[in-house]
Amino acid sequence: MSEPELTQDAADPPDRPREARFLRRKLPYVAVLTLAIVGVAYTNMSHQPISGFWEFLAIAIGAVSVVTVWPSVDDRKARFRLIWTQALHWATILVVMNIMLLTHVQRMVPAPANSLVLLMFLALGTFLAGVNLLSFQICFLGLAMALSVPAIAWFKQSALFLLLAAVLLIGLGITFLPSRSKKYTA
Repeated sequence: MSEPELTQDAADPPDRPREARFLRRKLPYVAVLTLAIVGVAYTNMSHQPISGFWEFLAIAIGAVSVVTVWPSVDDRKARFRLIWTQALHWATILVVMNIMLLTHVQRMVPAPANSLVLLMFLALGTFLAGVNLLSFQICFLGLAMALSVPAIAWFKQSALFLLLAAVLLIGLGITFLPSRSKKYTA
């Protein structure tokens, strides 16, 4: 009877390092997506573009693209090609982003919309990098960033509605939950 317990206890420790390795492999993708959404949220609240942040994020996504694919590339020539194709790819994205950040262009596009456009360029660049590298994770990151653009726009327009819905749900919850306090008799 104690033997199955020993085998169960012996099976648990290898699972934790496997989970830790899985989380460590996914951390770059989650970090980049979080930074992108934080950048849009900050720009929407401050109504000022943060061009340096977007440039940093484009370079970070390029680095994540190279670093995550690097172990699967064996040949030195293929690694050289990987670096140069990704460098050219992300340099192109940076040029397009900087065109959007020109003063003449910024006058035509409000700051919150400008940040959403920059996020869309990053999403497009990320998705195309994933297609080029045949990396499902990078493609998904680009897709998630692209889907966050309409989600952020919708949330901004619906914030008051969502707040009122939350207040309504809390009020209903308070009303219909059984009272835990003792009833007072007069």
